Amino acid sequence: MGFSHKHLLGIESLRPDEITTLLDLADQYVDLNRRDVKHSDALAGLTQINMFFENSTRTQASFELAGKRLGADVMNMAMQASSIKKGETLIDTAMTLNAMHPDLLVVRHPHSGAVDLLAQKVNCAVLNAGDGRHEHPTQALLDALTIRRAKGRLHRLNIAICGDIAHSRVARSNIILLGKMENRIRLIGPPTLMPSEISAFGVEVYEDMEQGLKDVDVVMMLRLQKERMDGGFIPSEREYYHRYGLDADKLAHAKDDAIVMHPGPMNRGVEIDGEIADDINRSVIQEQVEMGVAVRMAAMDLLAQNLRANPTVEV
Repeated sequence: MGFSHKHLLGIESLRPDEITTLLDLADQYVDLNRRDVKHSDALAGLTQINMFFENSTRTQASFELAGKRLGADVMNMAMQASSIKKGETLIDTAMTLNAMHPDLLVVRHPHSGAVDLLAQKVNCAVLNAGDGRHEHPTQALLDALTIRRAKGRLHRLNIAICGDIAHSRVARSNIILLGKMENRIRLIGPPTLMPSEISAFGVEVYEDMEQGLKDVDVVMMLRLQKERMDGGFIPSEREYYHRYGLDADKLAHAKDDAIVMHPGPMNRGVEIDGEIADDINRSVIQEQVEMGVAVRMAAMDLLAQNLRANPTVEV
């Protein structure tokens, strides 16, 4: 099968062939999702619990739809109004959930490492839907699938990731995945939005947007993570857009067939010009949303296969 993991906690532990295995299966689910009857029984009889300690309408909806299309019993837990507010610890929550015998646990948490800790305390498969500034593996995988389908390959491309790198788990997961697949990665943004350990990433760093975009195949814009900023990282949104917002003039420095990506939600007129975001010839932003459901179906299918092949002992 080529995918032997119990959990999907990050990209770092995945081999290139495992990434390819997951993307190949996701391609099949893209076809399924475009049919009139969008249903499989890959997760029939299994229970999926979505636990989102941070709000995320898009990702939670994508995981919920993925689980239901695969035949799982899906439950969403409103963690903002849960026992956590009453003082229950994450470990308490994990033990309580474990007693309910779920099969798949999808978790988003504001603190890096929290999902990994939870995975150590439960018997079921755990999928990381984003933890702090650490990783967001399914976003990187859906971005990879989008690139592969648009460009015909996922290796030896010039890819620019632009904007708020420092606060972005999406950027971190994409840097790891795209690096594993032998791509040349450029990070573009102001020094205040670059991680302090950037020299260890094996990437090229540009402060000037036009230089950074020269002859790239893929332009991946990032959302300004204002909720994670505790100081003056940018002078103003207007100034940020002038220097780092993607418009037609800046995009002209990329290759003529370069695609434009954004993980969403977008701040139009801050990170990206509205006309560029909606350009059907260049933008693949809506395709990213579509690929998200297929990738999450593939990830849960593979983890469920491993779960059935290797039933876990009680924690």
